[in-house]
Amino acid sequence: LLFLGIGQMATTILILYVSKLNKIIHFPDFDKSIPVKLFPLPLIYVGNHISGLSSTRKLSLPMFTVLRKFTIPLTLLLEIIILGKRYPLSIIVSVFAIILGAFIAAGSDLAFNLEGYTFVLLNDIFTAANGVYTKQKIDPKELGKYGVLFYNAFFMVIPTVIISFSTGDLQQATDFKHWTNFLFLFQFLLSCLLGFLLMYSTVLCSHYNSALTTAVVGAIKNVSIAYIGMLFGGDYIFSFLNFIGLNICMAGGLRYSFLTLRGNIKPKQPPDEENALLDSKS
Repeated sequence: LLFLGIGQMATTILILYVSKLNKIIHFPDFDKSIPVKLFPLPLIYVGNHISGLSSTRKLSLPMFTVLRKFTIPLTLLLEIIILGKRYPLSIIVSVFAIILGAFIAAGSDLAFNLEGYTFVLLNDIFTAANGVYTKQKIDPKELGKYGVLFYNAFFMVIPTVIISFSTGDLQQATDFKHWTNFLFLFQFLLSCLLGFLLMYSTVLCSHYNSALTTAVVGAIKNVSIAYIGMLFGGDYIFSFLNFIGLNICMAGGLRYSFLTLRGNIKPKQPPDEENALLDSKS
């Protein structure tokens, strides 16, 4: 998985750099102020990646999905503290409905795993911090969305290679016997491209909305994953409270989406100053 992450970062660097050379996009050239502007995103990215991999190995898929909902209230809290944002009471109630459901579901988990819970909660903290700091750094007056994507991948590709080597993941990947298999190679390259598209779409969602909306959208996306995991995963232990808590989580997320669509949150869509700057130079 770490090796796949390296491939996705290399794909991100290649696509964005070629696009910059061809004047399709614009982001700042490298100078010594770039690491200061980007900090602490690279460190958060590493923490997010490692804690995410560790937590998925320790928990069942439905329980992992539920506990990941803690990312949403953490994002709300960090947006208030770091970005100085304010949300109406209806939005806060929706968020706390999600967290209430998560508490109920987690409290009734019959396959309790302290180590797994610790890693997934750390993953929630890193994910929330990543979303909020990304929203802060993608300001066109800072690095812009393309600059954040490019330099975050650029600074993290070497440390990720080192971590992959130290854990043995890199050795396992290089020893894999199917690198000459066209179908496998095609799927690997496709996953690298899709990984880039996922990162880009996440940054774009934060750019035009908020880190909180991005977190809630991600939670709603997991609705199908949770229920499919119950039916087909094979490792879900049913309990009434767990099922009720899961449904409260989903109801809170859907309520948030409804309020957003109704205009309770009306974030002003920022102009794409990066491309506007590029057009003016042309």
